[in-house]
Amino acid sequence: TTTLTEWAINYGTQISDSFELNSSSNDVNNIYATSNQNLGTETPILSVPSDLILTGQKARQELGTETNGAEQSLMLSDHQQFYLFLKVLKEYELGEQSPWYYYLNSLPRYYSNGASMTDFCFGCLPPYAAGLALAEKRRLKQFTEALNNVSFLSMESKSNEELTKWAYNVVYTRCVENPGGDMVIVPLADYLNHGAEPNVYITYDEVGNSYVYTARDIQAGEPLVISYGDSTNPSNLMARYGFLDDSSPATFCKYVVDNPTFEMFSLGYPSSMLFYNDGGISNEVWDVLLYELLKVSPDEQQSFYQAHTSGDEGTKASYHEQYFAQTYQAIQSHVTYILNEINELGIGIETQMAQGQDAQRHPRLPLIMGHNEFVKMTFDNVQKNLDNISEEQQTFYQAHMVGDEGTKQYYHEQYFPDTLAALRKHVDYLVNELDELSENSWRKTFRKDET
Repeated sequence: TTTLTEWAINYGTQISDSFELNSSSNDVNNIYATSNQNLGTETPILSVPSDLILTGQKARQELGTETNGAEQSLMLSDHQQFYLFLKVLKEYELGEQSPWYYYLNSLPRYYSNGASMTDFCFGCLPPYAAGLALAEKRRLKQFTEALNNVSFLSMESKSNEELTKWAYNVVYTRCVENPGGDMVIVPLADYLNHGAEPNVYITYDEVGNSYVYTARDIQAGEPLVISYGDSTNPSNLMARYGFLDDSSPATFCKYVVDNPTFEMFSLGYPSSMLFYNDGGISNEVWDVLLYELLKVSPDEQQSFYQAHTSGDEGTKASYHEQYFAQTYQAIQSHVTYILNEINELGIGIETQMAQGQDAQRHPRLPLIMGHNEFVKMTFDNVQKNLDNISEEQQTFYQAHMVGDEGTKQYYHEQYFPDTLAALRKHVDYLVNELDELSENSWRKTFRKDET
């Protein structure tokens, strides 16, 4: 029997002696690459010839004339993943006659991502994560329906739900984007797992050959990892790939806006709206929620946004100070809502399990419960942070009102670096403004004050 590495070598792949495939002790479907040796930075790991790499563009060139109807029915701006989906199905039908037979036969049959989830799974997830998972399920449905307009595949294959779901998952959990914008599946390199801090990277030459190199020193036994996407959005990684990245230092705050504007994207929605595991809240959360609150006062909303785009931290800070109570309450309400959702889901899951809906019947349940617990832990810490913010702000204000200079001094010392940073940003903004006016006497005054 030919092994995967033997197959790859027969087709021209060069594999370092340090490259090794292992399976997880608690999940036999999780096969991943490790190094069995200590390696230095920029050590070559793999070299995969372009002929062995499955690409969306090559699949479209090969199959496109027979799939025009399918492409039109999808109404998508980018069809590369769909053509990879068709290519996988075509090679599957060829069986052992396919050059990729040993590779495809090595791939997992079981997946835990959104496309593989059931209605029970969706009902166990918070709204944001459930929406992401359902989007994967809908895309799978689009792909399978488009197969009705594909003539070169057999009806048996097109009507086999397990087969089409497997082909879809092969593409969406293993393809990556190359520098030219093409979606590609690189055999063996697709066994590199995800890591928030990658220790290897993939590169390509001008003819499409792919290479994997170490990005830093690696210890023997260490998994070889790349980044599959934003590590601060574990819900998205779970929906697409079917795993929980619990090493993530933060998570998207789950604040969803219907029809977000260009201004909101500029303020950091949604990618920079983060809740950190230690309870921290990114500035973008405060910015976006304040911008939303200022909708009732369009002039102030526009003034706040202009201050953001011009780097006028002083004006932004004044709006945040003026509307702190309202913004604080909006964040507090959102955190409470999400925590209530997760707690209710937890009660529902416990009830279902008591009625026999356990992990044996729903094997993705442990993953979902782990995801929900990760989100809950982060939001619990944010809640504690909000409680502390409220108490500290009130204590500082009361000290100011009664003339308690000792307490005020304590808070000034505790938050001196943050206060100094805010002042520096404000001074830098004003100096830049004055530079444009070229009023050197005023500029010298500000530089003196800064010192």
